[in-house]
Amino acid sequence: MFLMTSRMNLEKDGISRKSDLDLKGIVFVIQSQSNSFHAKRAEQLKQSILKEAANLTQELPRVLLLHQLSKQEGAWTILPLLPHFSVTYSRNSSWIFFCEEETRIQIPELLETLRRYDPSKEWFLGKALHDEESTIIHHYAFSENPTIFKYPDFAAGWALSMPLVNKLTKRLRSESLKSDFTIDLKHEIALYIWDKGEGPPLTPVPEFCTDAGNSHCATMFHSFLPLCGNPVKKEDIFFAVKTCKKFHGDRIPIVKQTWAGQARLIEYYSDRAESSIPTVDLGIPNTDRGHCGKTFAILERFLNHSHDKIAWLVIVDDDTLIRDPVGWRDSQDMRPSTAIVASPLTLAPAFVFFQWHSLKEDMACTSSCLRDLMVFSRAAIRRLLASKCRCYSNDAPDDMVLGMCFGGLGIPVTHSPLFHQARPVDYPRDYLSHQVPISFHKHWNIDPVKVYFTWLAPSEEDKARQETQKGFKEEL
Repeated sequence: MFLMTSRMNLEKDGISRKSDLDLKGIVFVIQSQSNSFHAKRAEQLKQSILKEAANLTQELPRVLLLHQLSKQEGAWTILPLLPHFSVTYSRNSSWIFFCEEETRIQIPELLETLRRYDPSKEWFLGKALHDEESTIIHHYAFSENPTIFKYPDFAAGWALSMPLVNKLTKRLRSESLKSDFTIDLKHEIALYIWDKGEGPPLTPVPEFCTDAGNSHCATMFHSFLPLCGNPVKKEDIFFAVKTCKKFHGDRIPIVKQTWAGQARLIEYYSDRAESSIPTVDLGIPNTDRGHCGKTFAILERFLNHSHDKIAWLVIVDDDTLIRDPVGWRDSQDMRPSTAIVASPLTLAPAFVFFQWHSLKEDMACTSSCLRDLMVFSRAAIRRLLASKCRCYSNDAPDDMVLGMCFGGLGIPVTHSPLFHQARPVDYPRDYLSHQVPISFHKHWNIDPVKVYFTWLAPSEEDKARQETQKGFKEEL
């Protein structure tokens, strides 16, 4: 009797264990990037999915790479692509399943999981995350009880039923997206789908996992730092710390107490030269926001005054904490002396997506440079400065200006979720648990030295992980 009642409740909620679903009913979308290393990793995952599927059926699923679906840089925000999914796949497909390039999928388990949900209904499925306290990166949403709103962990994979895709497509066609920038995509997609209670909330799916140790999982996620090459040498990285006079006394000592000791080449740039630090006065007055003038002055100084053999420039705020630079790795596909010359690289968190509307055209531009931590190859800086693309004022937002400049040059900006624009307390613990973070930002209401030694300082575990990685054989 209990089993019958449970089954009736499941069917009432649209969940059925008898849904007829095969692989051709699932469209796999890998949230890939155009950078050659990441594109290669995504292609490897695609081939892995197809290979496993071929062992199960003769009709293979469609596996798409996000960066190949549109020439618009804004495609990474996913919502603009939903009309394409609706028009192209709604007739023959039941689900759009999204995942990251390092997500591992067990196809039979994924099929069994999705079969529990009636594909004729609107479903938004994923591994649920929630804020433990209201946070600035989510504009303090649900401040009275931030735990009530759930959003997906992209690393575990997430899925939209086709009826929901079609509904969202109609909405996108009838009203433009209200926000012209993106800070945390997974949270903002969940907000858009929920639509103030008019749309479905995220349904937590226990089989969507980031813990590789659970046998019930349909998806898993590798938490290693990418094993993409040899460690970058200390003498190949130049660190430029942005500061100003009012922070010389409290922030600079923390930089020196924490990560600065691991840097071979480092300078502090301020609005006043102070020999005791020492700081370099760039001749740019301090601004309360934007900092574009200072950032471009640092780029020009690096290109014109630093040794030509220094491959990488890291621009970092004085209240940013970063992982030991010795652990950073240099990919064969991202090496600045080879492929990077042809395809220069900037590396930073995807932060802003905005549109510049003119009378003649709409130009979508992705700015993935965050002011608290930006990493550039020398080749990227050389092309940027040769282009004459510059700040329109000293206090212009440097992330937006740089994004527009690099976008105009066709230089891809690579996103790393391991760079964080806020403090550890601003992220769900479950989200950070499968990461090896590279940076955190801000000293508000925390002990920054403790944060550094808890999350970022070299440890015996880090050393053991590096040794493990040396012998780690990729499964793909």
